[in-house]
Amino acid sequence: MITLWWAGLTPVMKILWVATLAATLIFIIQSILTFVGADADASADFDIDGDADMSMDGASLYSFRNFVNFILGFGWSAILLQPSIPSWPVLILVSVIIGVALVAGVMYLFKWLASMQQSGNINLEKSAAGAEGTVYLTIPGARAGKGKVQITISGAVREYDAVYEGESALKTGTPIRVVDVIDSNTLLVEDINTYTV
Repeated sequence: MITLWWAGLTPVMKILWVATLAATLIFIIQSILTFVGADADASADFDIDGDADMSMDGASLYSFRNFVNFILGFGWSAILLQPSIPSWPVLILVSVIIGVALVAGVMYLFKWLASMQQSGNINLEKSAAGAEGTVYLTIPGARAGKGKVQITISGAVREYDAVYEGESALKTGTPIRVVDVIDSNTLLVEDINTYTV
């Protein structure tokens, strides 16, 4: 039955189904990893350089996560609305709007969660010093710009801006340790691998 259904799809719908199902699977994996204290972006260096300042306190506009969220919203809306919207240009327009709305909603959620986390009774200077985590968005070397890191404080994964004094940039997924707290949302970090024997 599934074979017959698949054979009856147009090439465009087959591509749409494959992309949407892949995005759904990645979204589920990202969600699980986020809740257990990891991050799916740590395994894929799909971010642009950290000095491209298009972020919103918890999610970069140009992150792999937002790309997946857009495909998720676009794909499922196109699949579900296709029978009721016969015009492909209109269907694509509506699906793009829904995809963008989903990305905006997730970014707003990240921003809200970040504000909730940072408004708690956390003494960042005491809590973050020595904490370990991973690079979320590439950190330029020689303090040439800011990237983002995710560290675990009091059992919760938190995201902060970060700078690095080393010569080469720290790529997404690199394990780091907090050396110092520069301000309420910026940390100085070091590459853990550099000090591993």
